[in-house]
Amino acid sequence: MLFRMESVIKSSFHCPLCSSSRDSHYFFTDGHRDYYRCLQCNLIHVPPFQYLSREDEKLEYDKHQNSADDMGYRKFLSRLFNPLNIRISPGSSGLDFGCGPGPTLSVMFEEAGHSMNLYDTFYARDKNVLTGKYDFITASEVVEHLHTPSVEFDLLWSILKPGGWLGIMTKLALDKEAFSNWHYKNDLTHVCFYSKKTMEWLSIKWKAETFYFGKDVIIFQKPI
Repeated sequence: MLFRMESVIKSSFHCPLCSSSRDSHYFFTDGHRDYYRCLQCNLIHVPPFQYLSREDEKLEYDKHQNSADDMGYRKFLSRLFNPLNIRISPGSSGLDFGCGPGPTLSVMFEEAGHSMNLYDTFYARDKNVLTGKYDFITASEVVEHLHTPSVEFDLLWSILKPGGWLGIMTKLALDKEAFSNWHYKNDLTHVCFYSKKTMEWLSIKWKAETFYFGKDVIIFQKPI
């Protein structure tokens, strides 16, 4: 169990998404970590002093056994692949951001005739791919892991071409009662939890058209 002081619990932290210094307030604790919710962008986030070390975080990701040969994993990713693939032009250029140790979504897009670059802070750390321009970008089950989402989101939006598409897959937080029983928060590598209100905040910031598919897929289109 992590050590917490009452004075720390009652304090507020800068929101890692909108950078508000006064609107993030104590929301919930599960006895292992504390969670704060930003009243401006509605992001729920864990305070930085409760993050795993980079070494421990990678050890968790190394346990993942995902691969392009796993049909069950492909079916899971199809929730993002299908609605995004029908929106992009043939032969588009894409970036799979946070591809993980077993890139699969990128393989699915390549099989559909698109070109793909990969980036992952642990497994494909080629920052050169972050200087290009892309017709579409995918971030599947990665944004909940980001320690500085404002930085990564601004970067991804900046390298997306006008009219391009940003596809995100992440489970969306509901109310406090649902959050208290939510398995998604129990993964210690998950430190940011987005709600539909958070996605609406991003949509307004970016002046983007936004589409929702199921409970965990959000696709933004950048204005032309």
